[in-house]
Amino acid sequence: MENFPVINLENLNGEERKATLEQIEEACRNWGFFELVNHGIPHELLDTLERLTKEHYRKCMEKRFKEAVASKGLEDFQAEQKDMDWESTFFLRHLPTSNISQIPDLSQEYREAMREFAQKLEKLAEELLDLLCENIGLEKGYLKKAFYGSRGPNFGTKVANYPPCPKPELVKGLRAHTDAGGIILLLQDDKVSGLQLLKDDQWVDVPPMRHSIVVNLGDQIEVITNGKYKSVEHRVIARTDGTRMSVASFYNPASDAVIYPAPALLEREAKENDQVYPKFVFEDYMRLYAKLKFQPKEPRFEAMKTVNSF
Repeated sequence: MENFPVINLENLNGEERKATLEQIEEACRNWGFFELVNHGIPHELLDTLERLTKEHYRKCMEKRFKEAVASKGLEDFQAEQKDMDWESTFFLRHLPTSNISQIPDLSQEYREAMREFAQKLEKLAEELLDLLCENIGLEKGYLKKAFYGSRGPNFGTKVANYPPCPKPELVKGLRAHTDAGGIILLLQDDKVSGLQLLKDDQWVDVPPMRHSIVVNLGDQIEVITNGKYKSVEHRVIARTDGTRMSVASFYNPASDAVIYPAPALLEREAKENDQVYPKFVFEDYMRLYAKLKFQPKEPRFEAMKTVNSF
């Protein structure tokens, strides 16, 4: 955990820019995850969002979660639960159009805070995509353009709470998976941990840090970089000691975006036996992912080679 990459974005604007870019590069190549501090999103907004998310869970979600557990007879389960997650969630869409005003039970203050947060995260996601382009040798804006499709990127937020679990050894908060999309930005609980990533066949904790934003790369970044940057398996461990909050925002390609390895990277690093990732429409990948989310990603990539969808 002490080696987990923590990157100070303030250092991009001065003499330490080169070193900061190198830190991002190392994190992308060797971790698939990193944690940002001094990312430009006001701490007051993060505090407000955390307070409102936790209030909303207590008022609107907690009772439903307990009722769902009771209805499935899970209050005193004895066997391992392999096909469920110990989480309470709802989803918000920001782009190409927002549905925040349609989500029931949200206070006006919560809607406004979430809208402001999403606008700032969208800018941060696009800034990070350009830093990835700079590091890997693609023209500025390449990744944003690759995600654009006909209506612009898909951008949305999964709000999750992981309640205390009586038998965390028998159920995961969220089962191991890679993320299907582009770049993911997470505001996580700074008191209750649980997020882990798989590195060198070991599960490593993603350290809770107040006011940080955790970033991880999705499957589409792996495809476009032809495997130079890889999406990484991660999971959430169920805990007995308190409810863990997670606000994860996904900056993903448009449904009709055609995803394929960047030609500039293939030309530069052409080798006879190099693996070349498939070309596909993002919506087709998501259709497959919906069925195979908790299985290894490699068969998904292989399957997309046979889908002639563009």
